Amino acid sequence: MRHRQVRPLLHRGRLRLHRRAGLHARADQEAGRGDLTVGRSLPDALRALAGPVRWVGLGNPDWGDDGFGVRLAEALARAGCPGVVVAGTAPEDAVARLAGDGCAHVVFLDAVEFEGEPGAAVWMEASDLAARFPQVSTHKLSLGLLARLFEARGVRVSLLGVKPQSLRPGTGLSEPVRRTMELLAGMLIDARRRPGVAG
Repeated sequence: MRHRQVRPLLHRGRLRLHRRAGLHARADQEAGRGDLTVGRSLPDALRALAGPVRWVGLGNPDWGDDGFGVRLAEALARAGCPGVVVAGTAPEDAVARLAGDGCAHVVFLDAVEFEGEPGAAVWMEASDLAARFPQVSTHKLSLGLLARLFEARGVRVSLLGVKPQSLRPGTGLSEPVRRTMELLAGMLIDARRRPGVAG
């Protein structure tokens, strides 16, 4: 099976929103503000989520940028956002925990490899995950398999991912990934507080 090319959602320096999973091009970052001015921004995409949403942070914070998903989930939880699950390196636990809780949509937060610069972010739907990450790892379930497990239970699945710069142990987040994580955290927290955004 051929893998479809994954295009980044955000680029470093000049913030751009690409045509991917219902998000429309393009967005520029206003100087010093970090907000998006586009036809359809990430907060607009969040408003389109129907029913209860769960934000599942994946990764290992001890391995550099692999901790992106966990750190973003922790930031959302600290801000009081509902439906946040810090799954870390045990995503299968999230499947068991969320299987019967009535959620309609699961959004994975994770560091993933795709074309783009370190710190670039991408939004993918379940079909993209199944094509891009079909394999089962010996260490953990692949994102594609996780998506299929949730969708078999009638739960829609998406991924908000970032391209890592370094996965070296004991290093924490790199500067470009940290900046993206802080920007996304601010956008998600702000969007979740607005009326009409699924929680």
